[in-house]
Amino acid sequence: MQTHNIIKQNIKAHDLIYNKYEQIHGEIFNPIEQQRLHGQLARSITYIKTTDTQRKALDYGCGSGNLTKHLIDLGLYVTSADISDNFLKAIQEKYGHTGKLETLKINGEDLSSIEDDYFDFVATYSVLHHIPDYMKAVAEMIRVVKPGGVVYLDHEPCDSYWQKNEEYEKFLSSLPKRKKTIKRFFVLSNYTNKIRRLINPRYEPEGDIHIWGDDHIEWDKIEKYAKSNGCSVVIKEDYLLYKRGYPEDLYQLYKNRCQDMTVLVLRKDDLPKRKK
Repeated sequence: MQTHNIIKQNIKAHDLIYNKYEQIHGEIFNPIEQQRLHGQLARSITYIKTTDTQRKALDYGCGSGNLTKHLIDLGLYVTSADISDNFLKAIQEKYGHTGKLETLKINGEDLSSIEDDYFDFVATYSVLHHIPDYMKAVAEMIRVVKPGGVVYLDHEPCDSYWQKNEEYEKFLSSLPKRKKTIKRFFVLSNYTNKIRRLINPRYEPEGDIHIWGDDHIEWDKIEKYAKSNGCSVVIKEDYLLYKRGYPEDLYQLYKNRCQDMTVLVLRKDDLPKRKK
């Protein structure tokens, strides 16, 4: 599928689900994950070495405003950027009153409307796997962050997730099994989604495109590019994502034994060496 068509399909899907996005994504919008995310953002902000007193942040692929809320709470002035008009309107309604928000419609391919070295902090969460050329997205985030500024990449599968780690498999097998009821036979989408998957293996129930299903995020490649373009790695951590419905005691038992997600935080050096 051509890049333009992928972006067009993602726009259509997210415009449709914007008002129920947080309800659908229990792996994001639950207290445990939100606490982890807030703490990791707060920690990452301490690595900023820019001199501006009014720090500007970019929430790249902002969706319903998950990062936006945390960044505003942490004292940053936020530009929330997305391809979906409906998401941007919803964010403006939720956070416009703070006086710390701007919204920006982006094209899904680059950040050409933003000048070089503009933001103190650039963050994205659960977005790279939607982007056909995620390396280009990383390059653009590095371009628009100031020397001394930080790029924050979070909520993408870690390498061990793809390697079927034994402890992780034990964790998954220990989770309570979902009860199947006869109602599933009367849900039309169960059938239409299967047909759509046959036509397009990358199809997701929400209707958007998940690139990493057959081309997952290559963290080593991102690190190599970042280092060759004037950045250093200040944080790289794998973690076990808590999803709504997980028994908390089981999660606590396994969270230090296996991981399925990565957070990578980069800082642009004072004298970046940019390479294509």
